[in-house]
Amino acid sequence: MNAEELRGPGWQRLLAAARRRLERTGGDLSGAVGLTAPTDAERRVVIGLTGAYRAEGVRRLSVPLSALDDGLRRAHGLGLIQALERLSGPLRDRPGERAAEASGRSDLETVLAAGGHAGEPWYDDWASAIAADGTLTRLLRRGQEHAVAQSVRVLDLLPQDPAGVSIPLALLAEQATGDTKALIPGAVAASLVLRALAVRAGTEPPRDAVSVRELWERFGVVADDLASQVLVLNLGVARDGMIGNWLGDAAAAGIPFRLTLHQLSLMPLTVTSPVVYVCENPAVLRAAAAEGGPQSAALICTEGVPSAACRKLLVSAVDGGARLRVRADFDWAGLRITDSLLRHAAAEPWRMGAGDYLQALETGESTPLTGPSAASSWDPALAEALTASGQAVMEERLVPLLLKDLSAPSPE
Repeated sequence: MNAEELRGPGWQRLLAAARRRLERTGGDLSGAVGLTAPTDAERRVVIGLTGAYRAEGVRRLSVPLSALDDGLRRAHGLGLIQALERLSGPLRDRPGERAAEASGRSDLETVLAAGGHAGEPWYDDWASAIAADGTLTRLLRRGQEHAVAQSVRVLDLLPQDPAGVSIPLALLAEQATGDTKALIPGAVAASLVLRALAVRAGTEPPRDAVSVRELWERFGVVADDLASQVLVLNLGVARDGMIGNWLGDAAAAGIPFRLTLHQLSLMPLTVTSPVVYVCENPAVLRAAAAEGGPQSAALICTEGVPSAACRKLLVSAVDGGARLRVRADFDWAGLRITDSLLRHAAAEPWRMGAGDYLQALETGESTPLTGPSAASSWDPALAEALTASGQAVMEERLVPLLLKDLSAPSPE
């Protein structure tokens, strides 16, 4: 084959058009290709291939692929497809690629449908979304389709028991996928799982390291046992170790203390406080420290959704015989937080009823409710009142009342 001739100006556009046509049709030689505003060199090539004269100035030339194939065989001893591959590499089989891609998508949809949570609204919404927005197709094209099966196996193991010991992220990854690094930040499976968990939680997908950690912990997974922390004030504990001594000294001085999950796991605590109050906002704990100092009741602050460290400490408090009095903001997120806290058998609401909300609504500032609604199983009238008013009241607005409770003698 004279490759230099076929790379000449009379052949380039013609062969490029032929390649596009053959790739689009899977190598079908029954069609034709055309050239608009052909040059004189292109006109002479077409005349030589077809044996039919084409006048100068013709606006368009059409050449059957079969004629192009025959002409190349006569002149160069290679058919059209072989010549194109010799010049520019193998032709793509686009119909075959589309069929393979469709088959791959079908296989991935089968994997999603076999998940243990299939049929649950949040899971089905997530599976439909990643199929509809091109995620599955992109994963197939990048050779990352294995991440779908990995994410389904991870979701099958979630949530972990929110009242029990959380599972480290690396251990979850190993149990679900056999790869301890499958859920590290940036991993495809991790992104898919976090997207699913956000749907389940009714939140936006996490955008930063803090929100990623909080979302994992919401479902009982510890991404970082040093970053998972809990804020406490005057928590009574047995002085049977370094952490117990630190907490004892802090309580004696009425100083807030922050514990990490790593510390709680390394040196478990024996809680001795008979009653432990639980709030959502650090401002409440800060006010209690300033107002009551060491005389204030034992207080644990969740700082939003309870972290793994917070959950572990609450379990220790209940195991030590403490009663928990729990509350959060008067908004939908606060209702969900309170509901999770009340799953402890020894927990009861703390100024978290409909009457408390209506009183706070009258005396404090409020803001519009946002996000998906939630139930208040301990007092159904509370959720009804929030729905009726459409207003949220933050916990900080109740600080004077809460401080009275924290300074009063512990209830029997």
